[in-house]
Amino acid sequence: MMVTSSVPQDLSRSRRTVFGYFGILTFLIYIASPHNYLLDIASSYLLKNQLHATASQISLFRVLTAAPIYVSFLFGLSRDLWNPFGLRDRGFLLLFGSAALLTYLTLSALRLSYVSLFVGMILAMIAFRFIAAASQGLMALVAQEQLMSGRLSALWQIIAMAGTFVAGVGGGYVAGHLTYAQIFWVLAAITAPIGLIGLWKPKAVFATVYDKPQARGLDFIGDVKRLAKHRAIYPPILIIFLFQFTPGLNTPMQFYLSNTLHAPDAVYGEFNGLVSASFIPAFLIYGFLCKRLPLKTLLWIGSIVTVPQLVPLAFIRSGNEALILAVPMGLMGGLAVCAFADLTMRSCPNGLQGSLMMLVEGIGLLSLRASDAFGSAVYDANPHKGFLYCVIATTLVYALILPILLLIPKEIIASTEEGAGQASPIGA
Repeated sequence: MMVTSSVPQDLSRSRRTVFGYFGILTFLIYIASPHNYLLDIASSYLLKNQLHATASQISLFRVLTAAPIYVSFLFGLSRDLWNPFGLRDRGFLLLFGSAALLTYLTLSALRLSYVSLFVGMILAMIAFRFIAAASQGLMALVAQEQLMSGRLSALWQIIAMAGTFVAGVGGGYVAGHLTYAQIFWVLAAITAPIGLIGLWKPKAVFATVYDKPQARGLDFIGDVKRLAKHRAIYPPILIIFLFQFTPGLNTPMQFYLSNTLHAPDAVYGEFNGLVSASFIPAFLIYGFLCKRLPLKTLLWIGSIVTVPQLVPLAFIRSGNEALILAVPMGLMGGLAVCAFADLTMRSCPNGLQGSLMMLVEGIGLLSLRASDAFGSAVYDANPHKGFLYCVIATTLVYALILPILLLIPKEIIASTEEGAGQASPIGA
């Protein structure tokens, strides 16, 4: 009689638990976090319709309330050094999930004012920076230890995109149908499970996660020096900075569609939604390929394909043409998004997963905001050809990613995700 081993089945069940854990956590964070669409859209309408703020005031509000994201590295380093309640990442989820919940409940009880909304948003943003540091740091650690960096990168991007879509749709709905207090009751209800996840300790995720070398750090000074000396961190930082530098999108495109092409205002939102949805098939493809092709190959394919991603926008003559081109644009960028996330996870030094993951996120947002300001200035200087210049600038910047790929330590990207642990010091 042939005896079938239960090991493959146990491994498959374990990985499903890992995917489920990070999928649920990521989805909740991307809906409830104050810098994502749900609260961002709702707060902008509260400022506009009830507090009668101008467009400039709303823009400044968004820039200022996003300040904690600009220093995300500090939250990541705190995650790597601090151990709340002796529970490590679960302690962060429990403590700051509760803090975010309390903040939203307090806002629901207060009278709406610019000051109360601003202070509440800042406090919620700080709480969610700690939550994001714990979530992303733990994800990178598990990805390194269980050799799942490619699949977890794909999962992360798929769930994040789904959460962003739901938050975007929900933001428009709650802004038009719910009162100020009800908006924060909804956010509190979504946030509450994040704290409860801090009490959840699935064996597949936590059994030995902090016992292996990848989880071990030194001290504050030692870790900062070790991070700065770890040459593997610099390529992903530079790549994400360039990849997020997109002066052709956001404000210039919004004005180009409405003012030059006379498209309805809704087209800009529909375009972004279609691009986001079109990323997902590419994410699924990456999840399949990462077990079969080395990361080096996926990085080169993804980067080369994404360089001309915005070129089609230079030829649009109507809002409908922009919507048609949104689908291939999303497909062209999907592999690169996952490959860059995969590279970041593999490049984390031992015990500093939170630091690098949050540093990259902060750099990405800074680049995005800076490129929007640059693109807006170019467009304002020449409304007729400014958008074309922005598209050209974005394409040239994307092309700069290719030589940076040559700077990545070969041992990090030489293998598939399941062979990554045999190569090198991915977390040295």
